[in-house]
Amino acid sequence: MKIQINEEFCIGCRLCEVYCLVEHSQSKDIVKAFKREAPRALARVHVEENGPVSFALQCRHCNTPSCVYACLTGAMHKDENGVVLHNPDRCIGCWSCIMVCPFGAITRDERGRKVASKCDLCPGRTTPSCVEHCPNEALTLVAEA
Repeated sequence: MKIQINEEFCIGCRLCEVYCLVEHSQSKDIVKAFKREAPRALARVHVEENGPVSFALQCRHCNTPSCVYACLTGAMHKDENGVVLHNPDRCIGCWSCIMVCPFGAITRDERGRKVASKCDLCPGRTTPSCVEHCPNEALTLVAEA
């Protein structure tokens, strides 16, 4: 499964960022996630804007993921379903994955130990939170061809 980004439908509302952060928070509550939790969870999707054009930027879970091949410790790996995942416990913060990602979809999590952060397709959910809450269906979940 992959998230397909349809730039022509993105209205730049950033609800994908909001609900991604909530999904990765401890409470899963929108108010608590933003106002009461410390450290605050990180969104793993980011909206890029340039004038009237906006789109969500997140991991594409590539068939041949450069980040997995560049990872020095095996923190970046691909699971049996083709999802590219990141194990922060194994990450040494070398940023090799960030440098080789052709989409700029991996970010730095500098809240504690400096490690990489990326979309994990919301484990435990049938539909990732960003896709579920996108009001204009700019994000859709598609089966990989």
